[in-house]
Amino acid sequence: MKLPQQPLSDWHLHCARRTVLGGGVIAYPTEAVWGLGCDPWDQDAVERVLSLKQRPMEKGLILVAASVDQIRFLLDPLPKEQQRQAKSHWPGPVTCLLPDIRKQIPQQVRGHHSSIAVRVSDHPVVRALCEAVGFPLVSTSCNPAGRQPARSSWQVRRYFEGQLDWLVPGDLGGNRQPSRIIDIVSGKQLR
Repeated sequence: MKLPQQPLSDWHLHCARRTVLGGGVIAYPTEAVWGLGCDPWDQDAVERVLSLKQRPMEKGLILVAASVDQIRFLLDPLPKEQQRQAKSHWPGPVTCLLPDIRKQIPQQVRGHHSSIAVRVSDHPVVRALCEAVGFPLVSTSCNPAGRQPARSSWQVRRYFEGQLDWLVPGDLGGNRQPSRIIDIVSGKQLR
């Protein structure tokens, strides 16, 4: 049985917000695994995340948001049916590939793709973080390439001791599998 989530303290939230807005990289619990995150429009921070993960930029990264309103700028240029399809999955553990028609997301986040992976989370810590900074965050599993994603804060520390700017306390959500990925244009489930 999963214990209820403890609310994130104002102090932890303030420190995480200050860290992200100052160009830092944070680790935080998500629906299934711990994530690494930063401001997607801060090139240095994104490059640090990619370096920590040993992940090639061309693969791209996911954005997480607290609400549909935070990613409306990506939805508005899409046909109404694609908007409806994406919104039908949120909030929740579904990542949608949205065409970035206006190229609003930096290439180091989008990678070599014309779409951007986006999830409107129902995890209370993720939502609180995105609400505190006022925009979506980069989110990628908290592990170096080839290693299992961290499922505890001690595993985060083991992987990245001294390399992160803030570790946000909290519990993982109830999902044991990574989020499903759905291509909004084709309607196909990719994972």
